[in-house]
Amino acid sequence: MNITIQRVFAAVIIALALASTATAADITPADFQRVVDQAYAKYKGLNEGSNADYIPILAETPSDLFGVVIVTRKGAIYSAGDVNYKFAIESISKPFTVALVMEQQGPNAIREKIGLESTGLPFNSKLALEIHKERSVNPLVNAGAIATVSMVDAKSEKDRWNQVFSNISDFAGTKLTVLEDVYESEYENVWGNRGIANLLYDYKRLYSEPEEALRVYTRQCSIGVNTIDLGVMGATLSNQGVNPITDKRVMPAKDVPKLLAIMATAGFYDESGEWLYSAGLPAKTGVGGGILAVVPGRFAIAAFSPRLNAAGNSIRSLNAIRYISGKLGVGLFGPNLDE
Repeated sequence: MNITIQRVFAAVIIALALASTATAADITPADFQRVVDQAYAKYKGLNEGSNADYIPILAETPSDLFGVVIVTRKGAIYSAGDVNYKFAIESISKPFTVALVMEQQGPNAIREKIGLESTGLPFNSKLALEIHKERSVNPLVNAGAIATVSMVDAKSEKDRWNQVFSNISDFAGTKLTVLEDVYESEYENVWGNRGIANLLYDYKRLYSEPEEALRVYTRQCSIGVNTIDLGVMGATLSNQGVNPITDKRVMPAKDVPKLLAIMATAGFYDESGEWLYSAGLPAKTGVGGGILAVVPGRFAIAAFSPRLNAAGNSIRSLNAIRYISGKLGVGLFGPNLDE
């Protein structure tokens, strides 16, 4: 994303966040619970897609699991379905490590050392490194996310991991754990990402030793969360970087609009344009089946179900979040009532 587009996104998000705080009372607790229940009931029988299987253990997740959550910027939680089931956070972890690097080095470090443009290619594409002269072009695809991990200001691999893990736990408002069986399954089958890490290092777009960055990145993706955890992480962003459960500031408020702009333009990979058109919210997906969307200044919507479409996005989850966004009329660009 060039500097002009980024500033437009940031300005829109700030204005909407300020305006929405004045109208938050328009949606009652009963409204929140009603739309969560409706979304769950509407899509729980949708059986399209299949679990990710390129990470073998993800294929073992029960395919019929489905949970939907709203968490407000004040910490109120509304839920339906399997919201306590722990699953691998996968790529939903990426923006939160971006937040850590932004705090340590400033947002411009992400622009200069990784990039802000969507690739228009799958999230794990190696071709993208060859056709874009900058090599890594945004921090929410695998190449940029591995580079983001390598940018964490760390003295050792252990220090790098501890910072990444503590930061994500702070966003969730609870001490998370790593799903060790997921980590082992991923790391044993990480050849594509290993190639990406080595190419980045060769192109001087990786900022630590490649295998160290790869191990920490893979471990980051193997953190276990439930749908409520995801909702709290998103509500922290909607609350300008303050966790609504712990009241701890985990991200500078000034960096939140920039992070949400990146999520809006690249959070759904090569379906990001379709998502922004139909749901109108910054969001991040993961092949573990989770999706997190943020309504700036108001609340977050999270959903989990492991059946994915061809782009690697949870079909039930994206439909549920899009439905809630439309019913509540909270899309960034105005109410979008398409179902």
